[in-house]
Amino acid sequence: MQKDFQKWHRKKESINNFSKPPFFHEREIWWCKIGVNIGFEQDGGGEDFLRPVIVFRKFNNEIFWAIPLTHTRKKTKYYFEFVLGQKISSVAILSQIRLIDARRLSHKLGDLREVDFLELTKRFKALLP
Repeated sequence: MQKDFQKWHRKKESINNFSKPPFFHEREIWWCKIGVNIGFEQDGGGEDFLRPVIVFRKFNNEIFWAIPLTHTRKKTKYYFEFVLGQKISSVAILSQIRLIDARRLSHKLGDLREVDFLELTKRFKALLP
């Protein structure tokens, strides 16, 4: 599949010039302007290159660790499946965690249940050497 890096670069410039990031917390799920990336790194989609992410660790009001989400189910230690709300099944891709600037956040989707967040944290820590 052909990736439009030039379109993403123009979009990234406008994101960088946006001065006020939204207020966010850990455990929240947001649509995030992930962009176009290399190889098997997760890409965003649509005009704004959006992908849902979990705010995993907030470092300050400007940056956080994000874990991208997918609907693809895989039974490996790198994927964590959960249900958002009452019925939306989603999968966190633990191996794709990355540092994100809050200016990339678009709009909030919801909150990960606390019990799921604790299990996600436990599963992530298990990946560390």
